[in-house]
Amino acid sequence: MAHATPDYHAVQSSSPITTLRFSQQAPVILEHQLHSENNPISTLIAKQEEPEKYGIIEQLFFSCLQTGDDRSALLCLEQLTRRFGSSNEKVMGLRGLYEEAIAENQSDLEDSLRKYDSSLLENPLNLPILKRRIALLRSLARPADAITGLVELLKAVPTDAEAWCELADLYQSQGLSSQAIFSFEEALLIAPNAWNIHARLGEVLYICARAAETEVTSRYLRRSIQYFCRSVELCDDYLRGFYGLILATSLQLGREFTMDSTQASSSASTEDFLPKEKVEKLNLFARRKLEDIMKRRSMDRQLWEHAQGELIAAKELLDRESC
Repeated sequence: MAHATPDYHAVQSSSPITTLRFSQQAPVILEHQLHSENNPISTLIAKQEEPEKYGIIEQLFFSCLQTGDDRSALLCLEQLTRRFGSSNEKVMGLRGLYEEAIAENQSDLEDSLRKYDSSLLENPLNLPILKRRIALLRSLARPADAITGLVELLKAVPTDAEAWCELADLYQSQGLSSQAIFSFEEALLIAPNAWNIHARLGEVLYICARAAETEVTSRYLRRSIQYFCRSVELCDDYLRGFYGLILATSLQLGREFTMDSTQASSSASTEDFLPKEKVEKLNLFARRKLEDIMKRRSMDRQLWEHAQGELIAAKELLDRESC
């Protein structure tokens, strides 16, 4: 069975263990839902709860697909189809995701792509299908086509911050850092308080700083540090933001140390660095905050399960910084 790539607006944030536990409840949840549908009185009483009720079925659908329970996922899809109709745009997108998940080979995935193209001929602004098509193009290793699809989508819906972020990721994967930076900046115009986007832009700028020539490194680093700072200002326990802030400030301190006096006097880049004392304080502050986050989350089993990879990476960073 092929593994479908969920489109960016439907990616689940639950840990694998939580997702598995939820999917294992599928028989009970679906049986209860079916009983309610067959009982007119219960249906009438629960009418006002429908958005939440069917939202749970949709989340169960995603969880079942992620854990390989295709049968339960199909039952979820059938219930949503009965309720909203097969021509509902969101249901069409979910059906496309299901067909991708059960695809056995490349040919089946290409067939799904043709179905998306056919649907878009009838309705070019079917957003769930547009997004599924882009996700499928990316999973088929066709990033240029996925970028083209996202650009077309954003012409129709320029206020989709998640689409701008997806476009930025695709640009960055192709080594197009300037375009990635621009796309993240567009996303922040739409969602200025999204601390995760600030951090992601900080990461791209940090990568640029590491790869850049000396004369522009400082400008990238200054901006990277500023975006990481804004990220943790908006969310004071955002592990990824503090992780990035440590990396960026450490890089500036390391670059300042390795630049000899001739380079420093002949290059304007040193003037673009943030003051060394300020960067040292930010580095120390970020390390202490990250240590505190690590301590608190390591003692919370649920938090540990949810972000085990991030916590392990953070511990490795702290160990390196202390050497």
